Amino acid sequence: MSVLIVGSTALDSIKTPMAENPRLLGGSASHAAVAASFFSPVKLVGVVGDDFPKKYIGLYRRRKIDLAGLQIVQGKTFHWSGEYEVNMNNRRTLLTELGVFERFMPHLPESHKASEFVLLANIAPALQHHVLDQMSRPKFVVADTMDLWLNIALGDLLQLLRRIDGFVLNDGEAHQLTKKDNVFAAIKKIHRLGPKYVIVKKGSHGSILSGPRGYFICPAYPLHRVCDPTGAGDSFVGAMMGCLAAARGTIDANLRRAMIYGSVVASFCCEGFGLTRTSGIRRSDIERRVRELEKLTTF
Repeated sequence: MSVLIVGSTALDSIKTPMAENPRLLGGSASHAAVAASFFSPVKLVGVVGDDFPKKYIGLYRRRKIDLAGLQIVQGKTFHWSGEYEVNMNNRRTLLTELGVFERFMPHLPESHKASEFVLLANIAPALQHHVLDQMSRPKFVVADTMDLWLNIALGDLLQLLRRIDGFVLNDGEAHQLTKKDNVFAAIKKIHRLGPKYVIVKKGSHGSILSGPRGYFICPAYPLHRVCDPTGAGDSFVGAMMGCLAAARGTIDANLRRAMIYGSVVASFCCEGFGLTRTSGIRRSDIERRVRELEKLTTF
């Protein structure tokens, strides 16, 4: 089955203590779509301007990503610029130019409305609602978020939580949403807001799943050197959704292994700037790291 991914498509200018790379392919939908494409067909919905480089369209097509829902309109593509500190955990935004993304309204082609697996990547909750309003009967809907929406669109986000199956956020956002310092207390409170599955991302410390089968601690693949963590969280959830769409059986039966694949694909993302590393790997590279991670976590 295919995965419908709706989110931002952007140009990212990234500066680290090691290097600086301008106008890389980025955005939540881009990272998630490329990650998911290793496992299942992907339908991407987003918007770019007429300045969007043709080479990035070519990258999407090489990954066989369906671009029927990608709007190309007159104007400038969403551009974000950020700088990372030495430890790679802290970053600051230098520039945000919304461009055509400021007026983005996701309209689904008819062929997309019956998609069974839906990833509402990091965009405004009102736009995530708009996507769900166009869907017929999706099997599994997961939404991602960020601290900005908790600050300026909390009401819309709380309504969204009653409409989705899975909710993905990082540990800082979980604490901000629930006012709970303990991550497990925060997860319990998020469940009461609606989602059946809650995944809390903890960066280099992996992630935590809570669902009908209880908790699962998903490790991060150990890296000796991080080049650029931008998009790692989107790669994680994108690969996870791709795995679920490709697997037989129930969500409960496959979700834990899908998270392991997500963790591995996210590790490749961190080894290069933007999508340069992720777009160059093969499925066999992913399988090799999955086997390594299994050895590290078996006892």
